[in-house]
Amino acid sequence: MLLSATVATQLFVPRLLRRFGTTPVLVTSLVLLGVAAPGYALSDALGPVLAWSAVRGVGFGIVTVLGSTIVTHLVPRERRGEAIGVYGLAVAAPMVLLMPASVAVADEWGYGWAFAVATLPLLGVPWAVSLGRLVDATPSASITGAADEPHLTDLDAVRRVLRPTLVLFVVTMAGGALMTFAPQLGFDGLWAAAALLVVGLSSALARWRVGGIADRRGAEVFVVPMLLLCAVGVALCALAARTHNEWLLVAGALALGIPYGALQNLTLLIAFAHVPAPGIPTASAVWNIGFDAGTATGAVMVGAIAAATSFGAAFTVVLLLLLGSLTVAPRPSTDRLVS
Repeated sequence: MLLSATVATQLFVPRLLRRFGTTPVLVTSLVLLGVAAPGYALSDALGPVLAWSAVRGVGFGIVTVLGSTIVTHLVPRERRGEAIGVYGLAVAAPMVLLMPASVAVADEWGYGWAFAVATLPLLGVPWAVSLGRLVDATPSASITGAADEPHLTDLDAVRRVLRPTLVLFVVTMAGGALMTFAPQLGFDGLWAAAALLVVGLSSALARWRVGGIADRRGAEVFVVPMLLLCAVGVALCALAARTHNEWLLVAGALALGIPYGALQNLTLLIAFAHVPAPGIPTASAVWNIGFDAGTATGAVMVGAIAAATSFGAAFTVVLLLLLGSLTVAPRPSTDRLVS
């Protein structure tokens, strides 16, 4: 429910920005995320849990689109990759640290403490007000509020960012599949945890560091090599699932994690470069939808195939999709950036 509400909300964020501006939309997202968290403690019935998840999904959908949009408005184009890398690290670090910690906190002190930590977005409201005002005062954000701004239903805007989004979709399928099913691959729990840790750390570091390099050399030049490395990682995971070799699993997690993080930055940079300033919220929305839909699709597809055959076969299908995505991967010789 949270992911469904997230994706549905992302469709409307550009329209919300045009109508209300950055500040109220950003503040609303943090309030929805924070206020809904304690609701989980009120009842463990399915209906209330789904309802609170939907509320948090709306808040999460807004903040995911706004985050990269805000970063883009606040930095010059020549340092956009570096800034998006720092933003990506800020997004990834809590996931790497808090997701494993949340299990221990819930086991030792109860779920109430985990829900309490989830209210922390409320503390960001004063900073959100200041940040929103700063963004709305920038020239590019003022253009974003113009009446002729491209929006998600604009087929031309979607077409401009379709290729990097398709690449992102397939890569996040691979990452989502491994992160979902690593504990079910038949390995000892410590090995599965190690694989998840390797994916999390390597992807966070790669997403952070690749941005500055892309600013100097261009983003497109790295897309195909990263896709190939991702394919190697998925192949190693498929082989590990077939042979039950723990070291192959960890090696596959590393080879997958690096491009999983790097391509998040690279595809977002390419998407932003292919639209004018008014289209940045649309590019961010399409990119985020590709990310979330890819993650969900990878988990569902691999689970279904594995249930019918095996995890080795399921990861082999993902490998074939990755190789197929090379046909639409942006390349420097064929893609010209919008100035």
